[in-house]
Amino acid sequence: MIEMLRKVNLSRAMRTVQELFPEEYDFYPRSWILPEEYEQFSTQIRMVKENDATVNPTFIVKPDGGSQGDGIYLIRGPSDPKLTACSQAKQGVVQEYIQKPLLIDKLKFDIRLYVLIKSLEPLEIYIAKEGLTRFCTEPYQEPNQKNMSHVYMHLTNYSLNIHSGNFVHSDSQSTGSKRTLSSVLYRLAAKGVDIKRVWSDIIALVIKTVIAVVPELKVYYQADIPPGKPGPTCFQILGFDILLMKNLKPVLLEVNSNPSMRIEHEMKVSPGVFEFVPSPVDEEVKVCVIRDTLRLMDPGHKKLPVSQPRAGGCEDKEEIQMEAETQERSPEDGALPSLCLKQVYPKYTKQFNSLRLMERVASLFIRFLGVKGNMRLGPTAFRTFIRTCKLSNSNFTMASVDILYIDITRRWSGTVPDSREAGMGLQAFVEAFFFMAGRRFKSLLLREQVGSLLELCEAQLESQMAVDDRRSVSCSRALPRSVRSQTLAQPHLGSPAPVRRATSQDCRPHHRLKPRTLRANVET
Repeated sequence: MIEMLRKVNLSRAMRTVQELFPEEYDFYPRSWILPEEYEQFSTQIRMVKENDATVNPTFIVKPDGGSQGDGIYLIRGPSDPKLTACSQAKQGVVQEYIQKPLLIDKLKFDIRLYVLIKSLEPLEIYIAKEGLTRFCTEPYQEPNQKNMSHVYMHLTNYSLNIHSGNFVHSDSQSTGSKRTLSSVLYRLAAKGVDIKRVWSDIIALVIKTVIAVVPELKVYYQADIPPGKPGPTCFQILGFDILLMKNLKPVLLEVNSNPSMRIEHEMKVSPGVFEFVPSPVDEEVKVCVIRDTLRLMDPGHKKLPVSQPRAGGCEDKEEIQMEAETQERSPEDGALPSLCLKQVYPKYTKQFNSLRLMERVASLFIRFLGVKGNMRLGPTAFRTFIRTCKLSNSNFTMASVDILYIDITRRWSGTVPDSREAGMGLQAFVEAFFFMAGRRFKSLLLREQVGSLLELCEAQLESQMAVDDRRSVSCSRALPRSVRSQTLAQPHLGSPAPVRRATSQDCRPHHRLKPRTLRANVET
């Protein structure tokens, strides 16, 4: 999860789904990866300014592995001296800066929402109904040459603003520089804002983002826990950082793989002397997230009590009532309060299942990786994929397949210098898959091209499995009865080794097997 949610990898995952579903993933700012896409960034921004001289966008640069606001800065464009000096030094992301955020008390703020990924297969997502809002400590102004470096005005990171002399520690959940999400929603509701709609948009943003990163997470997962072997029960609490625009549209800033769970802050009590002081706001939000995560992950738990709607109005009362009828309070939970974590997936499967196209591509990729639990396709495995799915023809020969593999793998190997092994990773495979889909189904939209090629591959694989099953059955029937009974019998206790089951290999005549030297030449 740490690797997948780095700035660069998250941007790549989001870009892939933006290509397939541009209207569904418009909540993630346009991004460029540094240093490899610096020229592309320069060209695109120059063209925008040539078309409209009045456009003067601002961009925010984030280091790939940065946290707590470290190394983040604003620029006006590709020619900014800061960018040209730093872009070649280390990997990072440059994004469009949201210039018109929603303000409260003239201050910019963001939302920290805690999300539990309970499992990948099946995918289960829970969202905490209460979150944090972190405020800047300097009144907001749109970026200009004079205030570009004012981090307390533009960056909402708590770790930065805590050092501002204007930071306000408060025991109240509705005042100060850190407040509860529900207190902010109360204020918006008092002004006539449809907060149920805002909350619904935030839930959609979370689900879509998780769907975007799950395909590669599954590749990582199978590398550490191969299919068919019992593994640990894995889960993760994520911290989603979300900005509300002036028009109340939520924008994803980033996702933290290991968000802070501290419920206290450091306070200076005298010169050079600091002590830790409890934070009521942090305690209100974080304690229930940890408590309910443990309750949900407990393998021995029974049905948990249903969450009750908060006064903020974020829940549908009819929905809650329906859930209450299907869930019972477990006696062992006793005095524990009802869950503050709300399941949003698979609960809302119907609305979002069509977006899980990339998981099907990842499943194809994993299928041809082999049994080693590695994360990259070799050239032979890629050829096997092409042959099995019958994707080659007179216009796309196996020689073209080899050239495609070499070109794409070489380009991606330069962008991932610290990869575990040589070969074609998932992102490179996705590029190859999109290319082949575009060649075969030219008249369709990209997502329709990809969907059509997936259906073709999946149908070929099902057909191949049916043939293999028939061969196995025929082989079993062709064996003498005495041999059949031995191979199908269960081994006795104390036997030196279990008897091997008969396979289709046992039925093949030996004269059909090619000599090893000839097979090697064919593969070469």
